[in-house]
Amino acid sequence: MTRIFSGVKPTGHLTLGNYLGAVRGWAEVDQYRADPVFCVVDLHALTVDHDPARVRRLSRQAATLLLASGIDPERSVLFVQSHVDEHARLSYLLECVASDGEMRRMVQYKEKAPIEQARGGSVRLSLLTYPVLMAADILAYGADEVPVGDDQTQHVELTRDLAARFNQRYGQTFTVPRATRPEVAARVMDLQDPMSKMGKSHESGAGIVYLLDEPDVVRKKIMRAVTDSGSEVVYDRGTRPGVSNLLEILAACAGGNPEELSGAYESYGALKKDTADAVVELLRPVRERHGELARDSAHVEGVLRAGAERAREMSRPTVDAAYRAIGLLPPAPAPAEEVPVNMAR
Repeated sequence: MTRIFSGVKPTGHLTLGNYLGAVRGWAEVDQYRADPVFCVVDLHALTVDHDPARVRRLSRQAATLLLASGIDPERSVLFVQSHVDEHARLSYLLECVASDGEMRRMVQYKEKAPIEQARGGSVRLSLLTYPVLMAADILAYGADEVPVGDDQTQHVELTRDLAARFNQRYGQTFTVPRATRPEVAARVMDLQDPMSKMGKSHESGAGIVYLLDEPDVVRKKIMRAVTDSGSEVVYDRGTRPGVSNLLEILAACAGGNPEELSGAYESYGALKKDTADAVVELLRPVRERHGELARDSAHVEGVLRAGAERAREMSRPTVDAAYRAIGLLPPAPAPAEEVPVNMAR
């Protein structure tokens, strides 16, 4: 079967955007059509200033929400990145193949580095090199496909370049993956800034629907969503981004086409109410299942432990092969125990 790799970064609470844009597709489509590897990529959360306790808490919450969203550990490998040493092992080898220029051309580095500097902090080296770690995440498992949004396509292209370069220099070692757009997906924008993606790490949560928001909080956020000048409900991303965002959310939650749905509404208020109802009903089973799993921490820990064991079994042969190919001396095997010879006759 086709193998896919994807992950979530525990830098904030998972949002409606994460669910509609990725997680729902993993649960409803990918784990049935492919051999899936899903990972909470906690090492990536260390590239900026962070609270260690919060990273641990969000890592557990992200894993629990993936299970609550329908990820089946019998069909999928689910684990936490830092529990599998092969990610860090392979990342350094790929740093020895990547170039400084490639790293500095990464769009997300160019966007995030000035933000860190504006906050008065220093830019961590890991912020520059984390696309190589992302490449290691993918290549260690021989992934054929990486379902990503537009903002991550450049990183998959880097992964392809590093895999091909390594294979050319040191021999065929890695599968060269391809980026794919999820079959079940929607691009959800911030309710207060419909020109920006709904991101889980935004400082203000007023325009973000989190998966664990209470129903009344969800309704309040959607009813306060920014719309556009005029009062006609028209689907047009270019000129009506606010109302178009609501129509896309409604279509993704309840089914239908955003453009066709626009004809059913004569006011923004009615559209907001129906969208809020649809989101609340969509997230209700996820919230309820998360509550059950959160009360059974031993089960979640068992899933992650078993997932890490499977992930190590899957990734170690490829990473060991990369170590041999690049020229590193393998450790000598332990000497066999001497068996005493019985001289008695």
